[in-house]
Amino acid sequence: MITRSEGWTVPYAPRKAGVLETLLAAVAAAMERHRQRARLATLEPRLLRDIGATLDEAQREASKPCWRR
Repeated sequence: MITRSEGWTVPYAPRKAGVLETLLAAVAAAMERHRQRARLATLEPRLLRDIGATLDEAQREASKPCWRR
């Protein structure tokens, strides 16, 4: 992308995320996976069938550590 400023053409490069931002994003993603897996573990078999999952699949997914995708 090119930005024009007072007659000068300046190439615009988006800022790359720093180490801290990357780390915080990874922690936030892990916390979200943990929340979703905890909720999945509480679903009734009838609701699991509605989303196309078996009880065994849901238990296997819910038992994964939060850092695993």
